[in-house]
Amino acid sequence: MVCSIIAITLLALGLASNIIGRFLYPQFYDHSCPRAQEIVRNVVAKAVAKEPRMAASLLRLHFHDCFVKGCDASILLDSSGSIISERRSNPNRNSARGFEVIDKIKAAMEKECPHTVSCADFMALAARDSTVLTGGPSWEVPLGRRDARGASLSGFNNNIPAPNNTFQTILTKFKLQGLDIVDVVALSGKLYSSFTFCK
Repeated sequence: MVCSIIAITLLALGLASNIIGRFLYPQFYDHSCPRAQEIVRNVVAKAVAKEPRMAASLLRLHFHDCFVKGCDASILLDSSGSIISERRSNPNRNSARGFEVIDKIKAAMEKECPHTVSCADFMALAARDSTVLTGGPSWEVPLGRRDARGASLSGFNNNIPAPNNTFQTILTKFKLQGLDIVDVVALSGKLYSSFTFCK
């Protein structure tokens, strides 16, 4: 039940933060990469079969990516030049997991459809598929996001709700994302636990 609420809330978060001046729709890759969703589903299924906790890790990775600047895959960027990786932020350091699964999806996607499917889109698909694999609902994922060209380390350090934040601080951070107290109850704390409730 809690996983279902988290998944639905993430869907709302993804929609709210991505429909800005462009139209996203589930069939975006139907012609350019018809197997895109199948590729993501297969890689995620293998990863979760090997390690069930990975489903929650992929969901959390997507949540963190969406919460700061929208669902733009900026969390995947490595430090280089003027970019300081968001992986080095306090909320992600030594806790964000699932990058190796995303790398496998990327490799499979590039083999099938080079330079076509955005990382932001297959991260959203991976979060949905992880939810389904743990008994949660399925939904159509709007596609057509663009990948970020920059990262926001300060955004992560300042905006991601922390386990030691006061309730009022957490509520304020959620409200800044267009979320309410129901979303706080569904998401806060649970995304920082071991996710055993999702197994």
